[in-house]
Formats: sequence, structure tokens, C-alpha cells
Amino acid sequence: MKTAALGAVAAGITREAIAAEKYFPVKADQSLFATINRAKDPAKKSPLEQKHAPVIKAPHTVKAGEPFTVEVTVGEQIHPMGPTHWIEYIELNVGNEPAGRVELQPRGFLHPKVTFTVVVPKEAVPAGKITLVAFQRCNLHGYWEGSLDVTVSG
Repeated sequence: MKTAALGAVAAGITREAIAAEKYFPVKADQSLFATINRAKDPAKKSPLEQKHAPVIKAPHTVKAGEPFTVEVTVGEQIHPMGPTHWIEYIELNVGNEPAGRVELQPRGFLHPKVTFTVVVPKEAVPAGKITLVAFQRCNLHGYWEGSLDVTVSG
């Protein structure tokens, strides 16, 4: 009886290991979870940086108090979305203030691209410039950051 029970447990563990390998064949690189990742040289991004560093598109100059659109795409090459490798969320900060966050699902239906509408009050930009900071988290490649400076007039 004891041998049968141990055999059943071993078979169950083997089935779980096979299922885990089938559904999660790519191992996570733990070093990418130790810090915030950024493109080291924006002019010469590595393939990993090209697929993970957030890209922010926004007007170079905006008017204080008026809404403008900010688009955040994960990577210059669109990041894949599937059951084993996906973007968990995309966040946008205006300076160090959170502006929005969108949670994404591990499905192949989406491209990790989000549009935010932002309004910057005049009193928030005494220097006439703000920095938009986008963050994203990949389940296998950690937390990534990208930024863009925007001039704010009047």
C-alpha cells in the first residue's frame, strides 16, 4: 500500500512538472527583477531592450491646463503576449506623480500599447518642463522604465 501511495505521488509530481514545462517553457531571468531596467544606450538597444523598454509618444510641447494624448508602447518591436510570456501592466507617471495604470491579461489578443489623456496644471510646472515616465512589468524580464521630456507653455 505504501509503495502504491508513493508511486501515485511521484506520478502526480511528474505530471505537474511536465505541465509546468509545457505551459511555462521559458525560465525567468531573476537578475532582471533585481532593479528597474532601462535601455543602456538608446541609440544601440539590445534585442531585449527593443522588446521591453517602454516607448512614449507625446507632443514635444503642450499647453498647461489643456488635455493631450500620451501613448505608451512596450518596446520598439511589439512585445508578444501569450500564456508563457506577457506584459502584466503599463503605468504612466507625470514626474513622480502616478497618472494611470492598465492591467493586461496573458492572452495573444492584445498588443501592449496604452493611450492616456493627461492634463498638466500650470502650477505643476514652474520650470516649464515635465518628464513623463512609463513603467511596465514583464512576467519573465522584470520591471522596465522609459521617459520623455515635454515642454509646457503658458
